[in-house]
Amino acid sequence: MTFTAQVLTLFPEMFPGPLGVSLAGKALADGVWRLEALDIRGFASDKHRSVDDSPAGGGPGMVMRADVLAAAIDDARSRADDDWPLVYLSPRGRPFDQPMAQRWADAGGVTLICGRFEGVDQRVLDARSVEEVSLGDFVLSGGEPAALAMLDATIRLLPGVMGAEDGLEEESFVSGLLEYPHYTRPVSWEGRDVPEVLLSGHHANIKAWRHRQAEEITRERRPDLWRRYAKAGEQAKS
Repeated sequence: MTFTAQVLTLFPEMFPGPLGVSLAGKALADGVWRLEALDIRGFASDKHRSVDDSPAGGGPGMVMRADVLAAAIDDARSRADDDWPLVYLSPRGRPFDQPMAQRWADAGGVTLICGRFEGVDQRVLDARSVEEVSLGDFVLSGGEPAALAMLDATIRLLPGVMGAEDGLEEESFVSGLLEYPHYTRPVSWEGRDVPEVLLSGHHANIKAWRHRQAEEITRERRPDLWRRYAKAGEQAKS
């Protein structure tokens, strides 16, 4: 099954962008996934292709119109499966994470709405049951960079995209921990040596060392993840 990424945007020329190179680009060329970049301005009804208006109640900036965006959404969803997520990329949305990327990949497709201006008319989000998702606690000029990042995280989970798919199980966030550190040749570099255990050939010891490193790094750098991981471990024991 070919995964489909539908992107509603005012700047369709931004796609596929970096998704057109490396592993994602090869997968796109091979038909593992396909891209529909829809220009929201194409659904405007006036000669100026207007998509925004001043905010009700006053205030700075402009707001994307409900009628124009709804027409774009309806056109995209007419070609989408019912279980494809419909997502508006917004800093006030639920944080994007690895399980969400996996859910999108398993769904076979996703429809992403890239906002601009001060935001979009709330009525279209309510009327079309749009899920709001955030890339992080910061504000971008538009949803396009977030869409590219989220699609990259999703596409690499599709069968056949990654060369060593078993390695996906050891990546950060998959097990609830951040990933352990990596080393390669030369064995000694600027007075720093590759840890001896990694040169031992003892697979059980190497696995145990990597797990301890992952726990230590997670505990130090992401206390929130560590608390969640530790809690899950305690629940599994009880």
